[in-house]
Formats: sequence, structure tokens, C-alpha cells
Amino acid sequence: MKRQLLFFTLMIGFAFNIILKAQNDQVTFSLFYEYHKNKDFVSAIDYGWQVVNGDPSPWLRYKIFPKMEEILWYLHDSSKVTDQGKIAIKDTMMYFYDRAIKYEPNLEGYYTARKAYVKEVWIKSNPSEIVPLYEHAISKDPDLDNFYKDRLGVLYVANASDENDYKLKALDLYSKLAEAEPDNQLWNQKLETIAENIDELVTITKKSWEFDKENLEKAWKYASTCMRAQDYEQARIPLEFLTANAPEVINYWKQLASVYEKQDLNDKAINAYKKLIELQPDNRDNFLNLALVYKRIEQLSVSRTYLQRAMKADPNWDYPVFIEAQLYEQGARACEFDFMAKCVYLLAVNSYRKAAYMGGQFSSTSSERVKALQNSVPTKEDYFFRKLKSGDVIKIEGPCYSWIDRSVSVP
Repeated sequence: MKRQLLFFTLMIGFAFNIILKAQNDQVTFSLFYEYHKNKDFVSAIDYGWQVVNGDPSPWLRYKIFPKMEEILWYLHDSSKVTDQGKIAIKDTMMYFYDRAIKYEPNLEGYYTARKAYVKEVWIKSNPSEIVPLYEHAISKDPDLDNFYKDRLGVLYVANASDENDYKLKALDLYSKLAEAEPDNQLWNQKLETIAENIDELVTITKKSWEFDKENLEKAWKYASTCMRAQDYEQARIPLEFLTANAPEVINYWKQLASVYEKQDLNDKAINAYKKLIELQPDNRDNFLNLALVYKRIEQLSVSRTYLQRAMKADPNWDYPVFIEAQLYEQGARACEFDFMAKCVYLLAVNSYRKAAYMGGQFSSTSSERVKALQNSVPTKEDYFFRKLKSGDVIKIEGPCYSWIDRSVSVP
């Protein structure tokens, strides 16, 4: 009986101590919370440390670590704190962030980046200590604020040498930033400062890919850098690799088709655009671009076929109508200038008028072409001597125009 009484007495005492500790912890946190809310950071910090050094788990939902971090940063920058006090804050920051990571592991990327920044700016540690911290932070949180990614990039550039790969890493980092924020010119500017000129960037990205030849991302970096340098001969190599190894990626085929066009490799460009049509059967641009290739190699009938598919994909788009008019004009110029050629020019004028009427991007250009061709279409005398009246239909025919298969009406 005495043993049972002693056991219950101990249990009651243990429970009482737990309750008392919980009450004390509650009071401590409440004091911290109120002082923080009232911006009395000097009074808040001691209570904050008591919470952080204990078990801060119950207070995580109240953002104990962000609040404590705000206090530490404020006091570090405050004129009210002595130099010795600021040194003390610097010395405790690494410990503070380690505690934050322990209790909020989902924010490890953020807290590691903050730790790296403190070591870089406050403590001025060796870059060899700071760079791995920033790298670890980004690996833990790829969506980390670009401010920290830029800090890492600055360190890469400042400490690049023949003994490390910092220049390549800086190039990769800023290339990713430029892709993520295409409207932010800062990243492209930084890319250009990494190397002495764009040709060196090409060399760097080529070297990076050659060391890791199966890496699609490095192949793309090399290809896109070549495109920026307008070095289409070199760009073709990684783009052909990319389309072979990732044949469903549309952007790779678009860039490769463009490269083929710029190098006048028309057959290869045609095949690339046909592959794009397979991947995007409803995309108007692919039909239009393919039509332009056929127009350039003077396969006008085939070109018009793809223009018509572009019109079907987007009936309100004036560009394929404008290009169709150019086809007729191109066809007429290639033949003898006779009455039938004048009728083909009239067909071109009618198509230009249609494009102008659509009110799109090529409206004014189409109107200008109508005026430019006014002396190339049949005259009243041409119709009179052939006994043609207004409304009569003229079939466009002859060996030079067999591909057209169209008619025009006498105005």
C-alpha cells in the first residue's frame, strides 16, 4: 500500500512539473509574442532564445523562427546595439539557422540560403565555405528567390579560375535564370560578362557538353548559345542530337528547322517542318513555315497547298493570304509578260485586296502591293480587243500557269 501511495505521489508530482513547465513555456512565449508584436525587439530576444533553445515545436504555427530571425536581423543593423553585441549576434546565427532547419526541415533551402548570406556578408567567410551552402540551398529548393541564385553567380564569377569549374557553373546558372525570366535583361547581360565575347561562350558550352555528351540540358545550352552567336553550322550538331534523343520536344524541332532554313538545307528543313506538323497537327505556323520553304525553292503549287492548310487552321490570319498573293506575283514574273500574265497579276491583286480587307498585320503592306501592281493588270483596251465584258470569267491557263487552276473576273 505504501509503495502504491509513493508511486501515485511521484506520478502526481511528475504531472504537476509537466503542467508547470508547460505553463512557464506558455508565459515565456506569450511575453516574446507581445514584445515582438509591439516591436520591442530588445525585450523580446531573451524570451525568444528561451523558446528556441527549448522545444519550439508547439510554437511553430506562430512562426517562432521567422519572428526570431526578424529580431536578430533588426538588432544586427540597429544603432542601439554595440559592436560587441553585433559580434555576439553573428556568432549565434549559424546555431539559430541549424535549429530552424531541425524543426522546419521543409524550409531547409531558405534557411541554408540565409545562413550562406550571413557568412558571406556579415562574417565575410572564405568563398569555399559559402559556395557549397548556396549550392545546397538551391538543390533543396529550386524555386528559391533569384536573389540568392544571383549571389551564388556573383561568387562563381569572382572566384573562377583554371583550377575550378566556376565559369561553367555561372554560365549554367544564368542561362537557367534567363530562360525562367526571358523579359529580364539582367541575366543575359550577366551571361555576356562571364566570357570575353559570345564566341567564348560557344566554346565554353561546347566544352561542357563534350565532357557530358549524353546530357540533353548541356546540349541545349550549347545549341541555344550557338543560335545567339548566329553560328548555325555549330548549332545544327547539338540540335540534331536533341531531336534524335528527345523526338517529342517541339522546341528542338523548331530550332533545328530554323537552322536548316538559314543554311539553305531545304530538304532537311522540309522534313523538320513535316515532323512538327505530326507533333502539332493544328499549329498554323508549321504549315506557313513549310509553305515558305516550298515558295523559296519555287514549288509554288505545293507551297499553296500548305498555305491553305494554314488558312484552315486560322481563318482570320491574313499572313497566308498575303503569301498566296506573292506566289501568284512570283509565278507571273517567271513567265512572259502577256495578257495571261496580266491576269495572273490580277489574281495576285485580288488576293492582296483580300488580305488588306482582313485588317491584320499585313493589311497596309497588302494595300501597297495593290497600288504597285496597278500597271501590271489588264487594261480596258486588253478586255475590249478580246471582246470581254465586265463580269466575264477568264480561266488562267497555259503551260506556265498549269499549277494555278484559278479564274479571274473582268472588273
